[in-house]
Amino acid sequence: MKAFVFPGQGAQFIGMGKDLYDNHPMAKEMFETANEILGYRITDIMFSGTDEELRQTKVTQPAIFLHSVILAKCMGDKFAPEMTAGHSLGEFSALTAAGALSFEDGLKLVYQRAMAMQKACEAQPSTMAAILGLEDEKVEEILNGIDDVVVAANYNSPGQLVISGSVPGIEKACELMKEAGAKRALPLKVGGAFHSPLMEPARVELAAAIEATEIKTPMCTVYQNVNAQPNTDPAKIKENLIAQLTSPVRWTQTVQNMLKDGGSEFTEVGPGNVLQGLVKKIGGREIPTAQGEVE
Repeated sequence: MKAFVFPGQGAQFIGMGKDLYDNHPMAKEMFETANEILGYRITDIMFSGTDEELRQTKVTQPAIFLHSVILAKCMGDKFAPEMTAGHSLGEFSALTAAGALSFEDGLKLVYQRAMAMQKACEAQPSTMAAILGLEDEKVEEILNGIDDVVVAANYNSPGQLVISGSVPGIEKACELMKEAGAKRALPLKVGGAFHSPLMEPARVELAAAIEATEIKTPMCTVYQNVNAQPNTDPAKIKENLIAQLTSPVRWTQTVQNMLKDGGSEFTEVGPGNVLQGLVKKIGGREIPTAQGEVE
């Protein structure tokens, strides 16, 4: 079965999407529509801005969404998913590409999500760290013993888990992870504690926007971050999207379930190729993967 996966924050790079804009009239039209919806020329930042400009959450998230969704559209008949999923922000790309969200509504939600997260980050200093070389259960056990806000945020692949929380909580957790034998406990350069209870103000703000947005039945099953389960029910999709901001991204479990359910050919649609590497690590074998190719 053909599986299409969509990346999240961190996959961005200067120049992303410019080839689509220059070579595909439909892509150019969609990018210009996005500029109008956002009220500023995000294409200028994407194509020729600075890394610092592109790294702002309020720019990064819509930029990755745009690149991913427009690329899927430009793939034409080559975009024929039998199952799909997205990592964090990428879930919005997956839902839009699969027809559950309109392009305009998907972009508006992503921008609202980015702004709400930025606000939550500014309200309370917080951060994230990557833990490499420990089993998930061991990381969870250590986190449960810390008397501060620090939780598992991204289950990326076996032996690679990202934690999220208060600055003191993350510092303490990194010390304990190293003592427990982690190969690395690496603080990340991020704006705040994504996918943790510290995102609750953003979740509340985004919930109202999601509730007011029409979500249709997607063209194929969408495996959502919150529970890693396949889903096509619009009401359940909404519920899971709302919970996503304060819940962990269960990417390891998502890919395991997609493989178990027959996923055999994975295509990553969007900037970078991080998810291709994770899919191979999770599968424990060579799995056919490819970047999305336009017609």
